[in-house]
Amino acid sequence: MYKKIDKVRAHREELKRMLFSAPTESRKVVKTIIVNYNNNPWWEGYGDVKILSDGPSGYCSFSTHQENPFLYISECKEFNSGEYELIIK
Repeated sequence: MYKKIDKVRAHREELKRMLFSAPTESRKVVKTIIVNYNNNPWWEGYGDVKILSDGPSGYCSFSTHQENPFLYISECKEFNSGEYELIIK
C-alpha cells in the first residue's frame, strides 16, 4: 500500500518539476478583465469580476463578487492602466 502512495507522490513531484522548469521567455503577454453580470433576482445589481494576467513573469488571477461591478472596474488600477482587455459576459 505504501509503495503505491510513493509512486503517486513521485509522479506528482515530477510533474511539478517539469511545470516549473518550462521556459516562459517566449510566452505571449495576455491581460484580461472579465465581468460576468448576474441577472439573479436575489442578487440584483451584483456581478463577478476576474482580473487575469499571464506572460513571461508568470500567471496571476484575482476574482471578486461586487454589488456594482462596472463601478468597481472603473476605479480599478488595472482597468485604468489601459493594458487590459475588457470582456463583458
